This record gives sequence, C-alpha cells and structure tokens, in this order.
Amino acid sequence: MDFQSLAKQILTHIGGETNVASLVHCATRLRFKLKDRSKADKEAIENIDGVVTVVESGGQFQVVIGNHVPEVYKEIGRMSGVLENAQAGGSRDEKGNLAGRLVDIISSIFTPLLGVMAGAGILKGLLLICTNAGWLTAEETTYTILYAAADSLFYFLPLLLAVTAAKKFGANMFVALTIAGALIYPSIIELKNSGADTEFFAIPVVLMNYTSTVIPIILAVFVMSYLEKFCMRFIHESVKNFITPLICLVIMVPLTLIVFGPLGVYTGNGIAAAILSIFDISPILAGALIAALWQILVIFGIHWGIVPVILNNIAVHGKDYIKPATAAAVFAQTGAAFGVMLKTKNKKLKALAGSAAITGIFGITEPAVYGVTLRLKKPFVCGVISAAAGGAIIGYSHSIAIASGAPGLLTIPIFYGPGFPGFIIGISVSFILSIVLTYIVGFDDPADEKKQHGGEQIYSPLQGEVLLLTEVSDTVFSSEALGKGVAVLPAKGIVTAPAAGVVSTVFPTGHAYGITTESKAEILIHIGVDTVKLEGKHFYPKAVQGQTVKRGDILAEFDLEALKREGFDVKTPIVVTNSDRYGDVIRTGQKRIKPDDWIITLM
Repeated sequence: MDFQSLAKQILTHIGGETNVASLVHCATRLRFKLKDRSKADKEAIENIDGVVTVVESGGQFQVVIGNHVPEVYKEIGRMSGVLENAQAGGSRDEKGNLAGRLVDIISSIFTPLLGVMAGAGILKGLLLICTNAGWLTAEETTYTILYAAADSLFYFLPLLLAVTAAKKFGANMFVALTIAGALIYPSIIELKNSGADTEFFAIPVVLMNYTSTVIPIILAVFVMSYLEKFCMRFIHESVKNFITPLICLVIMVPLTLIVFGPLGVYTGNGIAAAILSIFDISPILAGALIAALWQILVIFGIHWGIVPVILNNIAVHGKDYIKPATAAAVFAQTGAAFGVMLKTKNKKLKALAGSAAITGIFGITEPAVYGVTLRLKKPFVCGVISAAAGGAIIGYSHSIAIASGAPGLLTIPIFYGPGFPGFIIGISVSFILSIVLTYIVGFDDPADEKKQHGGEQIYSPLQGEVLLLTEVSDTVFSSEALGKGVAVLPAKGIVTAPAAGVVSTVFPTGHAYGITTESKAEILIHIGVDTVKLEGKHFYPKAVQGQTVKRGDILAEFDLEALKREGFDVKTPIVVTNSDRYGDVIRTGQKRIKPDDWIITLM
C-alpha cells in the first residue's frame, strides 16, 4: 500500500488541511473533526483504494482504513501541518447535539491510550495466570518488576488522562499533569488513609483515592482550560506565562479535591452500580443484551460512553462484568466474516472476508463489519444473534475482565479469573454459531448475479426505453463496428455506472464515458448521436477518469430537454467494446428499464 498517496488523497477529499480542526486515530480509523463538513467528499474517499469505508458519528468524520492507520496518520502529519496546527478543543464552538459532543470528547481522550492499555492489560492477565499456575509468586522480585510494568498505567491513569484531556480542551499539558500529580501525591494519599479530618481554610475536604480514577481529572482539566484562557487574556504579557500556571494550581488543586474529585468518584461509582445492578437481576439477560447491542453501539460511536464505566469498575472493584460480554460481539462478527469467506463464490469478496476475519480474531472488527458483514446485511444480523447467545453464556458464568484492552485472541489473558471457562465457551459459541448461521442463511452474493444468467451482468445506466443498436442512426454504432450492445431512449438525464469498476474514459465534452468492470469488460456509454458537436454544452460530468465506482454511482447528468430542443437524437448506445472476447452478448427482453435492471449479460 502506498501510504503517501493514500494520505494525500484523503487530505484532498477531506477539504484540505485548512478544513481539519483536529485529527486523532484509533486502531483502525482516522478520526477527523472538520470545520466545514460540506467540503468533504465522502463518496470520493470511500472509493479510494485502501479505504474500507467512511463513518460519521459523534461529530467525527471517521475514515476506516484498518491495521495501517498509524502509517497513514504519520504521512498526513509529514505532508501537512494538520497535527501541529489542528485546533484542539473545537468542541466548544462546534455545532451538534450534546450526546455527539460528549462522544467526541470521550473518544478523543481515550483513543491515544488504547494500545498501551491493551499491552498492559495482557501483561497483567499473564501474570495472574503465572501465579495461579505456580510459575511465579508475588514475593519474587521478577513478579514485582513485571507487575509494576503492567499496573503503572492503571495506577497513574489520571496523569495519562491529564495529557490527552489537555490536548482535547486546549489546555497547558504540564499544568494539567501537575494537577493530576497532586491528586495522587504521597502526602494526600497518607491523609486519606489516616482517616483524619481534612479541611482547606476551614472548608471540609472529603479525600478520595484518586489512583486509577477517570472522571475527576477530566472535569478538572476541562474547567482549568477555561480558567487558563481567562488568565492569559487579562494578565499582562510580561508575567502571564508564570502567573497563569500559579493561579491555575492554587485554584484548581483545592477545587478538584473539594468538588470535582468527590463528584467524579461518586458519579462514576453510581453509573457503574446502576449498570452492574442489571447483572444482579439477570446476568444471562444482561450478558446477551450487551453482546447483541455492542457492535451496533460501536457503529454509532456510542460505546465510548461506556468505556469510562468499564475503567471505573476495574479501578474500584478490580474487575468488570461488562467487557467480557463485548468480546462475544467481536468474535461473532469475526465468525460472520469467516462464514462469508466460506460461502461466497466471488473471489474478491472471499479474499476481503478472509483478511477481515483474520484481523477480527485479534480484536479489530472494523474491516469485517464495514467491509463485509454490514454491507451484506444478513451476516451482520447473524453476528448479532450469535453474540447474544455467547453473551448469555458469559453473563451466566459471571466472567470478568481484570484490565482493559480490545477483546481478541491476544487479550484473552485479561479475562482470566472467575468465570474464565464460561468466557472461553461463550466466545467459542459466538464464533462458531456465527459461521454456521451465515453459511445457512446466506446473503446476496455478488457471484449469484452472474450465475442467474450464466454470465456477467451489466446494468442499465439510464432510465428509459430499450432499443436495438440497429435503431441508432449513427452507423458506427448500428453496424456494431465498436462492439455489441444495446441502446436506450432516456427518460431522465442521469447516467449511472452499469457495473463496479474504474472510469476508463471521460470525454472532454462530457457526452461519453468508458467503464472497465472488475472482470475487465469494457463498456462505452455514448449519450445521444453527434452530441460531441455541443462541445460540452448541457453535459455535467460527475466522475473523473481513473475513479473507482460502484454500480449505481452517478457518472454524469445532462439536460435531456435541452438536447431535444436543439434537435439532437438522444438515443444512447451502450456498447461492450471488447465484446469479441465473449461468446455472446445477450440484451434484456424488457421494453422499459431503470438503473436497477440488468440490460446486458456477457456470456
């Protein structure tokens, strides 16, 4: 893959670097925050080779690429000033509903930490396995060193969140880090552990344990960003660079300990308790619902609202019941992709489904979902049903997660503990059942269209009346000198792609278009007879040469009535210019046709 070319094309069609307010990336997606959505060409980006799909959710314009997203992200940073000049904290002035803005804030803060969270979580799980198996003991210095490596991220999580939150809210990163450091400063921890009454200038302070917490530092940095901007605006230029941090520290550290800290801890615990109460009522139902809905929540980006709850559960209770159920969703969609690979007769789809399934095994489901199951619809539904079955087993087993990380083959150790056998059974059921259901239920296989008529199908690019080529007044077409085909007397001035492929030709006058299909059939669409004489008048191309198109994509529009008024014959030949490589070219028997109907079968 040419990462430089891919990055350049994305940046161009996104509206250029000046249209980017912020950019972050997760395991598979570039997450753009755009200044003007209308400048971004979603369809053009989806047609770029190397892009799986584009998702708009939570106020973000998300370009799904797959495992190579870090390389593309680096190329965008290298060739532009996006990463340096992007305006962090754009959410304050952005338009959109509150839910979308909250999703954007949470995802921007947590996304940069996902990789290291997964690595630390795996190590934590492996250490637990080693101690239970008797390979290591907690008294050994080897264990102490490795456990420090695994647990430091979670212990010092407020410090890491201070960095990402400061970037998001446009605050001074080092001041934010200092505030976070104060929350877990040894003297503060000792005060809390002593149980002694604590006050700040006679104001009572309810001290909490802030190691591994999430909400308090995010609230603190959010408020600090406003205080910092206020100070920078009104304090004199000569002293503001050190007076501003002084004021922020003096105000924000006590304010956080007195207000934001307890508020954040109690809020997090309350939300976690509410969700966990569902498991107390019916763990089977809770596991099934979470597993069934998880991938749907991911598609819309809503799952980010649950991430802090999962982290809070792990921090406070040392375990979480929600995350194991989400693993069933991951393995179910992976199984659905495998089912598609086994079922399809389309070589391209088989290769795509196979590679997406392998990626899904390791916890990255975007290529499987957006590239395969969701596009084919039925496999996605089979995956949701299978996830519910596996989630029910996991819920019944009271399976837990002891750390955070994308559910996958490599992160299985983070689920080691009570209910671990049930967890393994649950994800296995999700995976295998999804393969079986997808294979049995089936889907609209692209290969099936060819099988129906014994050859490759070409669909009508126009709505109108079907004619024989011999009815076209231009002898070049009527004699089949350019190849066999059919003609249409158009009823509307819209031309669409008759098959998936590449636009091989766009005549400068906009009156004719060539398409090379995925199986190398060469299709020529010539709008009207002698319309080249108009020199482009009344023709409005919508595609460019070299563009990859899907069947039904608009190639051009033209003013049909204007062509008639000027006396032009609007009969439009649709010719297979390399028809000599086929045994026969069979035209449809329909008289009236629309773009959804097949018009030619190539034998």
